[in-house]
Amino acid sequence: MRAFLTVIMAFCCPKQVSGTKARVIIIIVGMFLCSQATAQTFQDNSNSDARLRVATPLMAHPSNGPVVPPFSRPEALFTDPFGMTSWLRTRGIALTMDNTNEFTAAISSPTPGHPNYKQGSSNAGQMNTALHINWEKIIGLKGFATHTLFTSRYGTTANRMMGDWLAHSSEIYGGGGNVVVHLVTAYGEENLLGGRVSIAGGRLTEMSEFSTSSLFCNFQNNGFCGRPKAAIDNQYITSYPAGEWGFRVRGRPSRYIYIQAGVYFAERGIYANSQHRTGFHFNSSNIVGQLAPIELGWEPLLGRAHKLPGHYKIGGQVISAPNPDNYYDIQGRPYALSGSTARNHQQTWSTWLEIDQKLLHHSYSNAEGGLTAMSGVIYNDPRTALRNYETYVAFVDRGFIRSRPYDSFGVVMTYVKIAPGVSDTDMLDLSMVPVKTAPNHATGVQGHVTVFETNYQIHVMRGVVFAPDFQIYFHPNAQKNLKNVEFIGFKSQIQIL
Repeated sequence: MRAFLTVIMAFCCPKQVSGTKARVIIIIVGMFLCSQATAQTFQDNSNSDARLRVATPLMAHPSNGPVVPPFSRPEALFTDPFGMTSWLRTRGIALTMDNTNEFTAAISSPTPGHPNYKQGSSNAGQMNTALHINWEKIIGLKGFATHTLFTSRYGTTANRMMGDWLAHSSEIYGGGGNVVVHLVTAYGEENLLGGRVSIAGGRLTEMSEFSTSSLFCNFQNNGFCGRPKAAIDNQYITSYPAGEWGFRVRGRPSRYIYIQAGVYFAERGIYANSQHRTGFHFNSSNIVGQLAPIELGWEPLLGRAHKLPGHYKIGGQVISAPNPDNYYDIQGRPYALSGSTARNHQQTWSTWLEIDQKLLHHSYSNAEGGLTAMSGVIYNDPRTALRNYETYVAFVDRGFIRSRPYDSFGVVMTYVKIAPGVSDTDMLDLSMVPVKTAPNHATGVQGHVTVFETNYQIHVMRGVVFAPDFQIYFHPNAQKNLKNVEFIGFKSQIQIL
């Protein structure tokens, strides 16, 4: 730790610092960095609360009254600066802040014949600030809490330089408006019957609670991190950092089973700067329909010692909002040939089946230590989707090296099949003379893409995680005419508060 502080001082103070001044600086900073390290991970951060509340089974002996579930407290660099964190939390206020940074660089050359493609690198990152308030402690409003999340994003992503527009090599990229403060969520939640019933409403992010897992962002590629990309393959489905007006109810009829459903109001341009750059656009002028998801989950604790948590979920949703057909026009002809407007569908749908299960626990690590397997499939309406379906398999082993109990190794592979109508439209567009511009930035017929990623998370110190990362795109942008691309990079996370 002293070496770490010395580096900071040398960076900040180019002139030599006297021994007395150095001791004072070390004492002051030591007041911030003063508690035992546990294990900061990518799955524990300022925007993980909603996912964790879905993934946490009911208490063994819940009460029958209103209750506010405890707010998560990630391992932080500044655990309790001058007692501020403890003072706030005893009064029902939880404030967290973190920085995530992602760098990727192509180590292979782009496909020849495309002058806009280039071999390059990119960096993207964000600052998150979350504020959770327990109003039962403040004004006696039993079971009621509010959750507000802000972000500030910066940077770009390298995969587009190589012709891929389907899976960002840096998940952090996009949607944040490139502003200092972007509102993600702001909603209230009431928990009744000891947590058996949860009711939430306000500015919500749908995919923070449906088809979600805190394990996804152990990785970096946007085809998986956040949630499998096919789960948001619709212009109206909100995923972090976008929010929309919504209402959600979750019930737990038994300790390990939940069922949840919601109604969210579909808005145009939820990721566009023209409409939602800051996230504070609250009027109803952009609302064009509704989304109605439903999900059933089973969350057992397996093994003799009940230390092997699993999450098994199946769900789907109906989207009642105008979505263009990916092949036919309003007359039932291919719009690539007719030049007419694509047919609109007032209803479309999406479904998912997802599983994660810890297979073994490392006794020398903390509760998160062990080998976990993940798998799933997302299937979308082939008439309106870009990604017809996505399947994935992943493994995360935390603490498999005894001397590094808080490090982890991960590997994931995703496979995406493009909807038939999209492939057929590409084929018609590219057969024209002169060649028409195909949708989705395609420079060839899109069919399928596989992305492989592996990383090693290094628990550097309390609140700091660093993970070297390697990715391979097989058929970038789902095009066979594009050569495979390899990226190296890293992901870092600093939990500040």
